[in-house]
Amino acid sequence: MQRKLTVTVDEEVYEGLRKTIGPRKISRFIQELVRPHVVRPNLESAYAEMAKDDKREQEAMEWAETTFKDIAHETA
Repeated sequence: MQRKLTVTVDEEVYEGLRKTIGPRKISRFIQELVRPHVVRPNLESAYAEMAKDDKREQEAMEWAETTFKDIAHETA
């Protein structure tokens, strides 16, 4: 669902948006610019989706095991 939002900007900014982005593309441009700052991903579902990838999980496990072995041999 989309909602309408009224935003006030300086005339110079508005004209720059119209010239650079285009008059019918400003809303989308602003939405894509702002989204990462205000919409947080659902990390739990993202991690669950990543865990379904058996190859990726195997590679991660091998990396972790190698890292732990390397740490065990370090001297302080």
